[in-house]
Amino acid sequence: MKSLRHDKILEIISAKNVETQEELLDELKEIGIVATQATISRDIKELRLQKTLAPDGGYRYSAPVRTSETGIDSRLQTIFCESVTSVDSAGNMVVIKTLPGLANAACSAVDSMALDYVLGTLAGDDTGIIIVREERYADTLREKFLQLMK
Repeated sequence: MKSLRHDKILEIISAKNVETQEELLDELKEIGIVATQATISRDIKELRLQKTLAPDGGYRYSAPVRTSETGIDSRLQTIFCESVTSVDSAGNMVVIKTLPGLANAACSAVDSMALDYVLGTLAGDDTGIIIVREERYADTLREKFLQLMK
């Protein structure tokens, strides 16, 4: 239900000028999706929606611009590829090992991907931990990282 709601929110804000959470709730209700204001607030945060200036002078929600298919720009992809030495997963976590001092940069690259199933990252000196919503996403993310490293 959440991913469907996220998809519909993105469709709505790309088609209409939606300025408030209440307007977004009404638009969702019109298409049969009932949610609370708190849920919509979390969705806005997870989707990283921003208020931008609308053509009429008001404001509207808009999705962040993605620079590539994975949502990671080429500089961060380069940093990730050059700094990560290994990737593994356990439970709902993915652990990346990096060259000394580069875990923060690698985790920043992961954060910039804006993957809705990533809860957050934690970086030490040469180790980064990525926490995902469910165990099944850990393997998916590990494979994605391995592909980026090639």
